[in-house]
Amino acid sequence: MSISVDLIKQLRDMTGAGVSDCKKALEESNGDLKEAISVLKKNGFAKSLSRNSREVYEGWIGSYIHHNGRLASLVMLMCETDFVARTDLFKELSHSLAVQVVTSNPIYISREDIPQEVLDKEINIIKEEKGFLEKTKDLQEKIIEGKLEKVFTEICFMDQVFYKDDSLKVVEVINDAIAKTGENIKISKFVRFELGN
Repeated sequence: MSISVDLIKQLRDMTGAGVSDCKKALEESNGDLKEAISVLKKNGFAKSLSRNSREVYEGWIGSYIHHNGRLASLVMLMCETDFVARTDLFKELSHSLAVQVVTSNPIYISREDIPQEVLDKEINIIKEEKGFLEKTKDLQEKIIEGKLEKVFTEICFMDQVFYKDDSLKVVEVINDAIAKTGENIKISKFVRFELGN
């Protein structure tokens, strides 16, 4: 199938992906824009995993103060180069992540940051629920796994549903930015301020 330049340009404008990536995605999806976006997301995610080990020394501190002046946050978002750190895309991402901190109040950046004693406490709470011990071992494990996943979406920044689009998690938003910039991007630190706390 021949892919028109206009269709490639349209997909590029929608996603920020490279021309050759857009062309390949459109060829793979037989010219279907929605399917091509899915292909790009899959490919971008795969590429972003290979970038995760690259060092990040540059970045931008995103900030947000809620309209009532009672809540605020700072997010230190890191990337590989000063060039990417100064782009509108990167600055907007750091600001959006600062808003996410105010709206969703995460405690940890990722599930890997949760101390073992906190996980053990959550597992013990689940095990103490009524009827848990009567379940089979397999079912107990599935219950623990499912309930821990829910906890992760509440307390882990990367696992939270993105406030701007509830079909995405924060990790997917960051992976999308990694695919667009071609650089490793990481949340280094964040802090949330609330009057009275």
